[in-house]
Amino acid sequence: MPVWNGKLEKIDDFRWRIPKSYKSGMRVDGLVYADEKMLKQIVDDQAPEQVANVAFLPGIVKSSMAMPDIHWGYGFAIGGVAAMRVSDGVVSPGGVGFDINCGVRLLRTNLSEGEIKPYTEKLADALYNAVPSGLGSTGRIRLKSKEIDEVLIKGSRWAVISGYGRKEDLLTTEERGEMFGAEPDRVSQRAKERGTPQLGTLGSGNHFLEVDIIDEIYEPEIARAMGIDRVGQVVLYVHCGSRGLGHQVADDYIKYMLKAMQKYAIDVPDRQLACAPVESPEGQAYLAAMRCAANYAWANRQCITHWVREAFCEAAGKCSEADAGLQLVYDVTHNMAKLEEHELDGKKVRLCVHRKGATRAFPPGHPDIPEKYKRIGQPILIPGDMGRFSYVLVGTDKAMRETFGSTCHGAGRMKSRAAAKRQLQGREVLAAMKAKGITVRAGSLPGLAEEASESYKDVNDVVGVVHSAGISKKVARTRPLIVVKG
Repeated sequence: MPVWNGKLEKIDDFRWRIPKSYKSGMRVDGLVYADEKMLKQIVDDQAPEQVANVAFLPGIVKSSMAMPDIHWGYGFAIGGVAAMRVSDGVVSPGGVGFDINCGVRLLRTNLSEGEIKPYTEKLADALYNAVPSGLGSTGRIRLKSKEIDEVLIKGSRWAVISGYGRKEDLLTTEERGEMFGAEPDRVSQRAKERGTPQLGTLGSGNHFLEVDIIDEIYEPEIARAMGIDRVGQVVLYVHCGSRGLGHQVADDYIKYMLKAMQKYAIDVPDRQLACAPVESPEGQAYLAAMRCAANYAWANRQCITHWVREAFCEAAGKCSEADAGLQLVYDVTHNMAKLEEHELDGKKVRLCVHRKGATRAFPPGHPDIPEKYKRIGQPILIPGDMGRFSYVLVGTDKAMRETFGSTCHGAGRMKSRAAAKRQLQGREVLAAMKAKGITVRAGSLPGLAEEASESYKDVNDVVGVVHSAGISKKVARTRPLIVVKG
């Protein structure tokens, strides 16, 4: 890991510049969203070096950006945002990451904390048993030959057609859960083999199911538009991605891009920034495969949502999903490269926007927002760590002007998984969670230690920065009651 030798120039209380003079070859400045308190940890993590490296990529415009949850990643820092001109820019798998379309969905219920408290243990067991989780876990769905290709094309729509969920779920899923331009022939057989048995599984690491309680509401009118109408209301999060299929797609195309860089004479300071021109055969092939993985991830979360609804109603003793509510508020991705139109120097320009550990934050009226949210802006879901809080935000006009409609995606790691396991014991973490009134179900105690609150930045600080900087707006805060980990 290279040492950060540069400096961060203060623009204002929440923005810091890495001047392009820092390294010869940077095409634009770096821009880090953070406050004074966060800077030391960000610098110690060396992630600004990756922000500077991304600024070398051909076609990059405005600046190489980092959100306050920034931490060291593969090539791009996690929490990174970079937009390249489609006409002469590149697409980089490192700017999306290995878990393509890792994302979050939020379901609201009609229930209050007091109504489900008597069923907490039963509900935790039901959720853990309903959704396969853990490293290498396999699912309950047995896809027929070639059916995986349908999943890769149709995404959430495949799941709903197959009986997993409601048609209205599609209306409040980013891209309606079906990204067009997916080409299964661009996905390797090995990737399909890895994905076929894993559909409908949570995975491990920081992926989770959570039953949360609305803890605070900052914008009552906006919250009501999402079905969040009172403090104490029960909601439910699903956080996972494209599993082994997405990882294999990333691995395949990083190798492919390394060869492509020689072909197109592209020079970058880090091989992990392997890339190809957006409009080249290699760039188009990656985007087609990436969209397949994205659709797989949406189908995955949709299937999990179906089983979560069943488990919730069974454990809480409700006779139907309608009684419990369990309506999908929104599903948002935070690992993706998208071709979007943005204003640049007063002109509309087509850009390839990389968001890696960053969430889209489109403002009110944007055509890509579901009709029911046009007036309020795009919902944004920001999970914190399992022992503290999570947030619901909305996008803003300022985000559209400054960050290509982007904001943070979570709390952001502060300790590596290895360091967390060295310093913490799973049993101690479990006891600490119980002391806070949080019921936990996890596949392993070492895995639980990796995900302890101490391993993450405080999401209150992260959200405080993006809210104060104006690139998203706080709507509600939630606190965990039940946490299910792989």
